[in-house]
Amino acid sequence: MDIEVRIRGLMMDPATNMPIVVLKDVSSDTVMPIWVGIPEANAIAFEIEKVAAPRPMTHDLTRNLIRHLNAKLERVVISELKDDTFYAVLWLRQGDEPLAVDARPSDAIALALRADCPIFVTEKVLQTAKLNTAGPPDGPTAEQLRGWLEGLNDEDLGHYKM
Repeated sequence: MDIEVRIRGLMMDPATNMPIVVLKDVSSDTVMPIWVGIPEANAIAFEIEKVAAPRPMTHDLTRNLIRHLNAKLERVVISELKDDTFYAVLWLRQGDEPLAVDARPSDAIALALRADCPIFVTEKVLQTAKLNTAGPPDGPTAEQLRGWLEGLNDEDLGHYKM
């Protein structure tokens, strides 16, 4: 079963200085962090903050290609967590044909924001990631991170600075 999530915030991990996308289950208080690269975090932040680039960024190009091929991005699903790496699938529809395309979660999220489509996480991934909130190996422990994420307020989230 897939669980719909929304971006709760985009912030820097204070221990590793790596960007984190914090996803929140729309029907509960469960949060799930995903560490992403700086370019991907910037692409997500640009769309959250509605910053218009002078030329199309990669995710804008991808959205435009999907549209010009008469397809629609219907949803993205963060589908697996293997060896501390998340995997995602883009679910598109071209006419009557459903298409599944492998993607990195950060790219899937950036594209979902641009295509205004929902983001889902499989129940298994959400259960695993919320309990095993292991970031980079040199980062905080799961308990430290859980306490830190639970203590976040609206001011902590949404003020994303690179």
